[in-house]
Amino acid sequence: MLRSRTAALVASGALAAGVALGVGGYAAVAGADTPAAVDSTTAAVPTASSRLSVGAIYKKVNAGVVEITATSNGTSGDAPFPFGDQQGGDGGQQAQGSGFVYDSAGHVVTNYHVVQGATSLTVTLADGSTYDATVVGTDPSSDLAVIKVDAPTDKLQPLSLGDSGEVAVGDGVVAIGSPYGLEETVTSGIVSALGRTIESTNGYSIPGTIQTDAAINHGNSGGPLFNLSGRVIGVNSQIESESGGNTGVGFAIPSNTVRSVADQLIAGGQVQHAYLGVSLQATTDGSGAQIGSVTDGSPAAKAGLQAGDVVTALDDETIDTADDLSAAVTAKSPGDEVTVTYTRDGTSHTAQVTLGTRPS
Repeated sequence: MLRSRTAALVASGALAAGVALGVGGYAAVAGADTPAAVDSTTAAVPTASSRLSVGAIYKKVNAGVVEITATSNGTSGDAPFPFGDQQGGDGGQQAQGSGFVYDSAGHVVTNYHVVQGATSLTVTLADGSTYDATVVGTDPSSDLAVIKVDAPTDKLQPLSLGDSGEVAVGDGVVAIGSPYGLEETVTSGIVSALGRTIESTNGYSIPGTIQTDAAINHGNSGGPLFNLSGRVIGVNSQIESESGGNTGVGFAIPSNTVRSVADQLIAGGQVQHAYLGVSLQATTDGSGAQIGSVTDGSPAAKAGLQAGDVVTALDDETIDTADDLSAAVTAKSPGDEVTVTYTRDGTSHTAQVTLGTRPS
């Protein structure tokens, strides 16, 4: 989370604006294949017998959680999402965020906004040792990044990914990170809600995020959110707060998105996102996603969709809200042809839309 971000990251409009500024989704890598194997694995939601105490989870995973220090030549006001304890000086601005070891090759997953604009990066491991790191790849649309730390293999403890699709409201969760630069801080809570939409640094929406009441503060950005078997189910990214501090409403990017994006970035590819090309607004009766505007030349425009149309289905999936449409497009890839069902002047229509690639 971001120390100098005093306004609410979500209350200031991210839930609505993230949808209004564009609808897009995660897609296959361009020009690269996903690695055959990484150390991060998948497991179903923990059973009662596999649930660990908070202390046991910390002992199991804390060596895989890192603190990231980013140095930039700019000022804290230059970045849209400044974060951590910032200090100025001849060496430029410095700030801290969090991350976790993804594999034994030294890849570390964090938020894009943690490394955005950085001229140099250092990673501090749980034992206090510090190593230089470089950016492997970034995906601003999902606010995720992969960096690589120049540390000996025996210093690295990769963490395992859980299946965020198995997460349920009420599940216990644990967050570990460096709020306010206080490394190895542990907080716990529950999954408060699922399917939330937040806004990325480039203005596009990130649907399907996990809401939690585990204390998340400035400096937790990029750190892992664990289930009760000690597997990563999300990357802590934003908070809703008028004061800029924890109010028990935090948001994590789900691990299934993290896995897809990280693997593509490590493979050397560029993450592409499906693009419809509309802004959305809530309907008066809460049924469907109303189009506020259509971008000229977009797939929606080419298919004849217009401002005022209310989308009620995409393929066989019912659309009740703007978030539903955002999530439905997210599940598609550029080039996919979809059937959009919509109402105009009280009459139902369908349109065949070939989704494009979201502009950067």
